Amino acid sequence: MIKRAVVVFNLGGPDKSSSIQPFLFNLFNDAAIINLPKPFRWFFAKLISKRRTSTAKKIYAEIGGGSPLLALTRKQATALENKLNNNKNINSKVFVAMRYWHPMILSTAVSVKNFDPDEVVLLPLYPQFSTTTTGSSLKAWKIATKKIKLNKPTKAICCYPIDENLVKAQANLLKEEISRAKQNTRILFSAHGLPKKIINQGDPYQWQIEKTASAIAAKAKLKQNDWFVCYQSRVGPLEWIGPSLDEEIKRASDDNIGIIILPISFVSECSETLVELDIEYRNIATELALPYYGRVPAVGTHPDFIIGLKELVNNASESELKILSGKDKRACPPDRQCYSQGGLY
Repeated sequence: MIKRAVVVFNLGGPDKSSSIQPFLFNLFNDAAIINLPKPFRWFFAKLISKRRTSTAKKIYAEIGGGSPLLALTRKQATALENKLNNNKNINSKVFVAMRYWHPMILSTAVSVKNFDPDEVVLLPLYPQFSTTTTGSSLKAWKIATKKIKLNKPTKAICCYPIDENLVKAQANLLKEEISRAKQNTRILFSAHGLPKKIINQGDPYQWQIEKTASAIAAKAKLKQNDWFVCYQSRVGPLEWIGPSLDEEIKRASDDNIGIIILPISFVSECSETLVELDIEYRNIATELALPYYGRVPAVGTHPDFIIGLKELVNNASESELKILSGKDKRACPPDRQCYSQGGLY
């Protein structure tokens, strides 16, 4: 029987109040996030993490003082492992690796080495590729495995923005929220934003977000002018991609129409959904007297989504490619491959 290790990657989040500052330091000390020479980046990360801790503590206090992301990711990992082990010829074990808080990528790599698999499949829980998320995680995995001398045949799934099962899960959740609204609404596909300079450097994230939104809209049979893509979570002085969710909420108010927000880049509930969408942006909508404010849940362990992840993993195992973009076809812009960004392999 073949032993297969599947590593699911996510951002990670502080599990308690005292973890918030070191979590922020790890985030801002990542060259994919702050592109400064190492000594300057270290000092900057120390400074900004200290300054932002108070604000971050208030955010996490809204959801019990810590992030639910690890617990939710472990539920996804368990659901995926159960699906994968329907195959009696392969013994699959799914490991969780977080980029900025525990379990960190190096410790997960050690666990994988101890499992001694015949093959490894890397599966970021970011449907859309960005150098700041998937790119950063895969590079960190490469460094970690080199450090501990983990040398096993490895495949990586760089992205799956138009995977049919992901799209089906999100479209079905959207339709459920539309039926609850019982009125005409505007659909806003909200993604985590990025500074424009990252996109201008060739990052395919925004292109893929738009592809995901179009696929969900088609599956849910939305009319062309009933849905829009926007971005949230802007921080810092740089110019970010837009339009922002704030702007779209204001526009909906001007048009006197309710909104339903689908968090298109988040597959798990986190501070961006539970605090930003459910509290902060909802308060803005209330102040502007929107007729309706609805929010579609993240896909989580939705059966269609888990089936999609299973198919992605199995397809990777059977493929001759080391890095795959989607299950059946390339999901990258025509002028570049997602995984070539940053020289991952």
